[in-house]
Amino acid sequence: MALRKKKAKWLVKLLKVIVAVYLLLILYQLIGNVYSKLSNTHEIQVPKEWNLIVVNRWNELPEDYDVELTELSNGQMVDSRIYPYLQEMFDAARTEDVYPVVREGYRTAEEQQEILDDKIQSYINQGYSQVKAERTAKEWVALPGTSEHQLGIAVDINADKSKCSNEEVYGWLTENAYKYGFVLRYPPGKQKITGTSYEPWHYRYVGVDAAKEMTENGLTLEEYVSAAHCCCGSSIW
Repeated sequence: MALRKKKAKWLVKLLKVIVAVYLLLILYQLIGNVYSKLSNTHEIQVPKEWNLIVVNRWNELPEDYDVELTELSNGQMVDSRIYPYLQEMFDAARTEDVYPVVREGYRTAEEQQEILDDKIQSYINQGYSQVKAERTAKEWVALPGTSEHQLGIAVDINADKSKCSNEEVYGWLTENAYKYGFVLRYPPGKQKITGTSYEPWHYRYVGVDAAKEMTENGLTLEEYVSAAHCCCGSSIW
């Protein structure tokens, strides 16, 4: 009788251990899933359509990305595929006495690194430590491989200041750029999503349909691509 009780107690203990191990395994899996989701919050699957590729601090330029460039009248370069839309947009602005110019177009990785180095040095010259200078510079200048300028389909647009102001250009673009397939890439209040502070001069070509939908719904490129992927399956990929 005593042996049976002892055996029963041992079985109960064993059962408790098994249940505890099982619960720990479930908890471990749940924690792993949560961590995985948090780690991949900003990772976006690369779309097949060239005009919807997302490049930011979390999503680097695809290694096999290639671009054919067209030179503008001021020496800046852009992807040849966006040139007709860019020209059409600028022509439309000029009919309304607004005179935009492309201040920055395509950049190589080397040019991007040079801009970053110059920004770091400027902060060091202001008295920042090396560490603080690098950290601050990276808030404003992308690392090589994470800049949209390396795509050739993003442009920094300012005014021909002999004819109008930057504010006039930014205002016109805000109202009209989407009609030509361009969107304000880094809108205010979206830094946590885009990884970049508000830049009223930085416009990105995404195509007329995407630009219209993004503008009407107040979406960033990250939000638009993520929503399209989740809701439409493989329709845009």
